[in-house]
Amino acid sequence: MHLDTEHPKPERAYREFNLDRPGNIIFVGHHLSTGTQVRCLIRTITLAGAVLEVSPSLEMPSHFFLEILGIHDEIGATVVKREDELVTISFNMLLNPAFLHHVLRLSFET
Repeated sequence: MHLDTEHPKPERAYREFNLDRPGNIIFVGHHLSTGTQVRCLIRTITLAGAVLEVSPSLEMPSHFFLEILGIHDEIGATVVKREDELVTISFNMLLNPAFLHHVLRLSFET
């Protein structure tokens, strides 16, 4: 394959679910301490990442923990891309499918 040819876009590896659930971005401090929290809206989620809506003026850290309201687990995350108020993140580890199912089920119950 030649280096100057355009590669086809990869297909999505994971199914994306609309979530529209509030969450918290938890900043990671010295020695992995947590302190500052900022609200966000989790628009979509997959096993591998999510799209968040945040204030356009928020200065996002590259690495943080994401907390989904109603679930007391913190998910390690990394910023992949930012366009205005939409931030695409990848999770530092794939979510357990049962955990994702639980998150999605909670959205239907509230």
